[in-house]
Amino acid sequence: MPDTPVAALVLAAGLGTRMKSEHPKVMHQLAGRPMVSHLLETVDTLAPERVAVVIGPGMSEVAAVVAPRSVCVQHERLGTGDAVKAGRASLEGFTGPVLVLYGDTPLVSAETMAAAVAACAAGAAVVVVGFRPADVSDYGRLVTDDSGALAQIVEAKDATGAQKEIGLCNSGLMAISGAHLFDLLERLDTDNANGEYYLTDIIALAHGDGLQTAVVEAGEAELMGINSRGELAVAEAIVQTELRARAMAGGATLVDPSTVWLSHDTALGQDVTIHPNVVFGPGVTVGDDVEIKSYSHIEGATVAPGAIIGPFARLRPGADIGEGARVGNFVEVKNAVLEAGAKANHLSYIGDATVGAKANIGAGTITCNYDGFDKHQTVIGANAFIGSNTALVAPVTIGEGAIVAAGSTIGRDVSADALAIERASQEEKPGWASSFRQQRQAAKPKTSED
Repeated sequence: MPDTPVAALVLAAGLGTRMKSEHPKVMHQLAGRPMVSHLLETVDTLAPERVAVVIGPGMSEVAAVVAPRSVCVQHERLGTGDAVKAGRASLEGFTGPVLVLYGDTPLVSAETMAAAVAACAAGAAVVVVGFRPADVSDYGRLVTDDSGALAQIVEAKDATGAQKEIGLCNSGLMAISGAHLFDLLERLDTDNANGEYYLTDIIALAHGDGLQTAVVEAGEAELMGINSRGELAVAEAIVQTELRARAMAGGATLVDPSTVWLSHDTALGQDVTIHPNVVFGPGVTVGDDVEIKSYSHIEGATVAPGAIIGPFARLRPGADIGEGARVGNFVEVKNAVLEAGAKANHLSYIGDATVGAKANIGAGTITCNYDGFDKHQTVIGANAFIGSNTALVAPVTIGEGAIVAAGSTIGRDVSADALAIERASQEEKPGWASSFRQQRQAAKPKTSED
């Protein structure tokens, strides 16, 4: 990473009209977090001296997400040059390289950022990150002079026929010397097709002043801007491919990688096996030798080594699954601890609870944790056995080694090693079923088919 002091200015004032959303464009998520957060994490790897985010009026949602970084407001959306001007206060007195980035271009690598900064630190007043897209039609072109030096950037709408033939295009990303930045910005005008202050016009100004300009090239994928739901899906696919590769390189087996969806912070141990069609939300840590079977959904949970999850399991935030524990078919766990060796193998809901080591939860068991106003705790002791189709009405404690008979509704504490039974007495009436059928048949209206 660069040794020179670096500042970063992230432009994030776009409304994202093409997203057709009430939320700002940069708040749409990639791998479980807003795209602007994705970009800022990469920026942080440069250890910048200053970071500021330019937002539009009323974008408190963005301001909250990027905190504690500085926020500057672009009161009128008059183009990229105007957006950078809005960040002036945050860059006052800074003369080193200033990275200008876009919150809707979140896949830029740290290596590309560092290369632009290095070129700026080496003497270029303005460094442009360029790329060579398969389809150049919508991009500004990087125009060089007779000596091969970058002379100007021409937007696609303003390009001549000859300029449109240029294959090297502008990504929008720049590293600009803080010593020259605001002098160049003050000389921008709106004499263009959109009537806006184009940041790209500073190239021609710097070239005309005899200042050095430079281009750093990067790949098309990392420079893609996200302006629509379709482009968001493309970016998500790119991020997921990277996350899956990282997980497998770290020692996890993904049986069918393309069907496993990871979050930006998913932490997988070694010798973890993940079967097809598993989804990880944010905040998941999985220990070594865990097996996660198909169609499981895990979010905000911790899974200790040797546990087996699924198939068709759901771990919600606060689930803490102990070493060697099992959470099976159609079992949901929320804000609950299953200690080492505990089992809930079938059709159960465990919420706001502690399940002791080696306890067994029978099929159809639910912890009735909510009374309509508050959540309450269920505590199940070690080695306890909860029979099938049991309702545990919280707050309630089941003692160590206790057995709860199948079909019980338990609303009072159960002592250790006790048997708790709560069910209606079974009554049998011999011959009643046969008599009932005869009566019903006799009462049935006669038809021509009888």
